[in-house]
Amino acid sequence: MATATQSITLPYVQEKETGESLEWADLASLDLSKFDQPGGKQELAKELTRAIGEVGFFYVINHGLSPEDIDTQFAIGASTLSLTDEEKTPYRAALEKGDYNGWKPAGTRDLIPGVKDNFEIYNIPKFNGHHAERKHPAPVTQHLDTIEKFSKHIHDHIVTKLLVIFALALELDDENWLVNRHRYDQESGDHLRYMKYYHRTPEENEKLGGVWLKGHSDMGSLTLLFRQPVAALQVLGKDGSWKWVRPQPDALTVNIADALQFLTSQSCLLLSVLERTLDDELTYLKDGFLKSSIHRVVAPPKDQAHIDRLGVLYMVRIEDDIDLLPIQESPVLQRLGLIGEKVLGDDGKPVKAGEWVKQRVIRNLGANTGSGKGDNEEAEVEIIKGVKTTYYN
Repeated sequence: MATATQSITLPYVQEKETGESLEWADLASLDLSKFDQPGGKQELAKELTRAIGEVGFFYVINHGLSPEDIDTQFAIGASTLSLTDEEKTPYRAALEKGDYNGWKPAGTRDLIPGVKDNFEIYNIPKFNGHHAERKHPAPVTQHLDTIEKFSKHIHDHIVTKLLVIFALALELDDENWLVNRHRYDQESGDHLRYMKYYHRTPEENEKLGGVWLKGHSDMGSLTLLFRQPVAALQVLGKDGSWKWVRPQPDALTVNIADALQFLTSQSCLLLSVLERTLDDELTYLKDGFLKSSIHRVVAPPKDQAHIDRLGVLYMVRIEDDIDLLPIQESPVLQRLGLIGEKVLGDDGKPVKAGEWVKQRVIRNLGANTGSGKGDNEEAEVEIIKGVKTTYYN
């Protein structure tokens, strides 16, 4: 058990991958080493366009972070989340107010009556001066310079490149259109996340039907997941089937989130993913050129069922004051007819990015707000001003 004065343990040893045969999702890989080559960005944009046709998940390789860089973050996360609850309590996030920075304890919500969620989180906001007074537990404080360097590399050398690739895929004249709305020095909810799912008993898994976190979309622009060898993540395909997301050596797993779907949609989150039809591509396109991927967390295979699943993620958020409206300048969206109808609140005004995230945090992580049946049931949930999202089993 870590203590408030204990440092991290290196080298960090990752768990072994499962030996079971699973139905893995077929995801494309974007090689960022091409980015600065002549025509490389344009080639990556074409690859991205092909990759997002099925699901909003893909891999990124040659991202500039070494295995040692990543394992150091896993070690910091392991040390931080191994502190006692008493030691972590002073850093608890104000989830009920929509603030997710800091510690989210396990067991804050009922999944079904009598069974609570089994994951805890520690979120570290970006280092842009707006959070300079925030205090952290010792393992984070002791390695804050390393965390800052890691976080800034992600933004400057991975996220920025991906946003340029997205802009080129949208055929925008200004390849920095999205970059200029994800500026590091501006207010937004970007953060580095340490996240641990605690293993469950067979009895709990049976009650839950093996689903630890029901199908959902993420609330920001992009989610970057560093290689997680414990199989538990599944993605919902265009055909309505769930497939496992396989950990790839030296690769990041990236998924598209709500904000990019709002920016490239006609009716965005008001359409159910499960209402898509294979023979009506227009229906699918109305759900967004960049689709906020639906994914869930399930019980790992039997040979990993005893393992607590530690993850390191980076959550990318568009600036808080951006209106979540379709990008009028995109020739792609114009051709597809995805810029006419806008997602407006019931007050007739656009939804702001910061408010969308805040209200989804309250719904997802704060106190229970449902019917009392629990949170692991399929449901359409209003987030803000009449705008809804759907959660899936």
